[in-house]
Amino acid sequence: MSNITDDDLIEEFDTFGIELEEDGDVSNRLKELCALHRLTATDIVNEWIAFSQTKKGIQLIAENLEAFDREKLSKRLSKTPKTPQLKKQKPTVYDINTIHKSLNDDDEAQELYNAYGTPNAKVNTAKKRRHTPDSGSVKRLTGVDRISAVPFSPASFSPTSTTPSRKYTDHKNSGEVLVSFPVDNVPWQRSEQECIVGLYDESQSITANFRYMFQKLTDKAHVLNDMIEEMASQLQQYNKIEELSHVALPTQETVNVCGRICCDSIGKLNNKSVLLEGSRETSAGKCIPVDLTSLSEYSLFPGQIIALEGLNSSGQKFVAQKKFQNVRLPLPVAKVEGGQHINIVVAAGPFTTSDTLDYEPLADLLKLLQKDQPNILFILGPIVDARNTEIEKGNVNFTYEELFKKQIDDISDVTERINCQVVIIPSYRDVHHDSVYPQPPYIVDQLKSHVHLMSDPCTLTINNIVFGVTSSDILFHIGQEEISFIPGSKDRLARLAKHLLLQQSFYPLYPPVKGINIDYDQLETFGKMLVTPHILLVPSDLKYFIKDIDGCCVVNPGRLAKGHIGGTYSRMVIKTDSAVSGSIIKSICAQVVRI
Repeated sequence: MSNITDDDLIEEFDTFGIELEEDGDVSNRLKELCALHRLTATDIVNEWIAFSQTKKGIQLIAENLEAFDREKLSKRLSKTPKTPQLKKQKPTVYDINTIHKSLNDDDEAQELYNAYGTPNAKVNTAKKRRHTPDSGSVKRLTGVDRISAVPFSPASFSPTSTTPSRKYTDHKNSGEVLVSFPVDNVPWQRSEQECIVGLYDESQSITANFRYMFQKLTDKAHVLNDMIEEMASQLQQYNKIEELSHVALPTQETVNVCGRICCDSIGKLNNKSVLLEGSRETSAGKCIPVDLTSLSEYSLFPGQIIALEGLNSSGQKFVAQKKFQNVRLPLPVAKVEGGQHINIVVAAGPFTTSDTLDYEPLADLLKLLQKDQPNILFILGPIVDARNTEIEKGNVNFTYEELFKKQIDDISDVTERINCQVVIIPSYRDVHHDSVYPQPPYIVDQLKSHVHLMSDPCTLTINNIVFGVTSSDILFHIGQEEISFIPGSKDRLARLAKHLLLQQSFYPLYPPVKGINIDYDQLETFGKMLVTPHILLVPSDLKYFIKDIDGCCVVNPGRLAKGHIGGTYSRMVIKTDSAVSGSIIKSICAQVVRI
């Protein structure tokens, strides 16, 4: 379900005589909706057909999918009927010495048929199969790499319409280039470039002695207020605003206000539930509803700090007439020296499929490293994923720290042989590590000198090239909460990434999604961007991409493992013929490659 393809959607829509363009805006948006609402291809097509019947003559185009999401999918029941439990099997218990051996799941399909009372049924791999999991309610804030529930439907219940699920060993098209930036035919040969890895600002280092979650509510309130006031000062100066007014003070004249976007209810933000929270200095912390109907365009999410011009004649609602442009931090001042030729590989976890602990995708990545021999390897967590099915079931006879150490040792040994520097970033999904954001670095005994353990998020430099890195899926989290009205705009992924640069933060969403434990005392210090980085690495469950956003190269390498199958990683070459100031976008060639 987390790996819906264009072929799946085309096949299902063809059943109803609807033609769908492959790899178009409509198909890409449909796949995002499948991931967001935990739907299979069959489910979303059924939902669209039902929706189109209520909207006579509606066409399957990108603009109508927003109404489809808002009016149909977001109102689906969160609870689904329970389905028959599968026959219990003796769990596989993993041993640390045999962790890379593949499992034998030959009887999986037969067990499914037995559960429905048809033990003699034969598996027909030529037909398409749809699953009905036995888990509970759909969880809106869960990443798409998990195996979770889908709504009950006759198609998903019937075992005669199913085929065995895909496995990592069945994956095809390994090495296929999925995205090229800016063009193909890039030389990926090994270079002997010496690379020096370090923090952009040594004072921004989170140490291993980091004590978290000791914040007081008053301290958190002060931090959130300081964020508004700091951004308000920048917006006022950048947009040449003479004075910022009280957000809730009645006035018959057009005024300028600044504050944080909030939602007036517990549910998802919509254009009728937008509130603006002012700072203590200008508005005594008051909130007021905002009318967006007069704005020509907008893109908003909870936690976003913006400045507006408009009227508040009654003191009960602010009618926004203009949204001021937010401020992007300047690019690094230090020049990138000429003659650089740096090969970089970026891989984001999980590094094993969700149903095993064999770490086959990681093993394949290490083989590729020995072939390509890059100068730099970025490993973005999770390494020991708390959402892995085998870890959730407890089918292990070793500690999580031992499992983590084994993977680090494998990475360290391979990269040491090929003289490759390694940068490792933790994730809040690591079951063995502190589940807090910002997150301190991993702790590893007897660490080799070429391995660099960094915090999440972090800003680091490699030969004066500045990288901004976070392993949190902030793009997916903002995407779930954002509302937008931008006529003619189609690049949603670029818009989500641009929010980070304009809010000058690695995690600007407030309140955070369920599962993210944010320490706001530390976020104020370590969660802000110090500059607009040359390269911003933001792994996400959303579709992989490489984009030029205002001179910053933003890369989502995808996940190395997606559910039961393999995913993607990214590689790039930074080559400078002469010294470069500001953006180095013209010196970057990058690809997203299938593992």
